[in-house]
Amino acid sequence: MNPFQPSHPNAQPAQPDQFKDLQATHLLCPKCRQATPTREHLLLVLPHGALYEYRCTVCNTSVGTREANQ
Repeated sequence: MNPFQPSHPNAQPAQPDQFKDLQATHLLCPKCRQATPTREHLLLVLPHGALYEYRCTVCNTSVGTREANQ
């Protein structure tokens, strides 16, 4: 049994846009070495959307980015 193949031949795969607007509330901070709450900061405005940076609320380390398309 392949865990990456649907068990039922007519099963529909998950919709690709189901996590389109997902925003992280906790991410792993490399400095704190644990999952910490995050804050989202606008980093850059692009012609097709915006780039956001996630920062740890404890030590203010950058822990990730997210691109939001319009």
